[in-house]
Amino acid sequence: MKFAFAGIDFLGGVFEALAASGWQPIKLFTRPCDGIYDQNDAVVALARRHRVPIQLSRIRVADIEALSAEHGRDWALVVAGYPWLITGWPGRVRYALNIHPSPLPDGRGPYPLFRAVLDSYESWGVTAHVLAEEGFDTGDILAQELFALSPAETHETLLSRCQMAAMRLARGPIARELPARWRSAEPQGDGAYWPRVSDLDRTLDWRQPVEAILRRVRAFGAIETLARVNDNRIFVQEAHGWTEAHRHAPGTVVHAYRRQIVVAARDGYVQITRWSSIALADAGKTGR
Repeated sequence: MKFAFAGIDFLGGVFEALAASGWQPIKLFTRPCDGIYDQNDAVVALARRHRVPIQLSRIRVADIEALSAEHGRDWALVVAGYPWLITGWPGRVRYALNIHPSPLPDGRGPYPLFRAVLDSYESWGVTAHVLAEEGFDTGDILAQELFALSPAETHETLLSRCQMAAMRLARGPIARELPARWRSAEPQGDGAYWPRVSDLDRTLDWRQPVEAILRRVRAFGAIETLARVNDNRIFVQEAHGWTEAHRHAPGTVVHAYRRQIVVAARDGYVQITRWSSIALADAGKTGR
């Protein structure tokens, strides 16, 4: 099967898995990345290795028509981690599908992994579905892999688990069974769209219990949470803590050693072990 891939490194393993399964890539659609939170180095390298064209701008109907004019209609458009809604593909390409890192219909939206940890989900999953022309992540389900989550789940562990599950879906149900799966795809039913997180979602509240604060730190991991410490805003990547009765006001710095800071929470203390006064996204910028 010939395929065009639309995405970045986030789920770029899907591109690699399909190519390793014998599918023939014909084009990469990707987008500009900041090289910190979003990368496309790996998928660009794959496209160059397979000597296929690369497009950074949004997919238009004309782009799909051009591929069909060159390769016929019997190919697949595979989307994984692509931000723009793709329309106009029916009748121009045989298959168009998206691989989304949530157990749809739960977790529609641009990046549901943060909330999966924040809301203490007990299970999660990855879904392959028909690419819908109206609304993100709403198309009929082709295949799905579910797995249990740990109470200590972090953004980084969940990201890896979703990436590995996406590759298994690509190698198995998609690469081997797509025509049959396409014919028997099942409607999703009602679901919820989860919007992109805000700075408020990433902000630590020292009035909360230690467990809730540490869960928020785990939910964002290297993406960083925001915290107010001694009237300064800092960007937190890692923290630990413990419960202990005390009389300190929440947010009080009660201890510091080298770059480690211990802050009072409602029912104990949070020890910030990795942090910066500058956001990771701004660390390389000048003029600050």
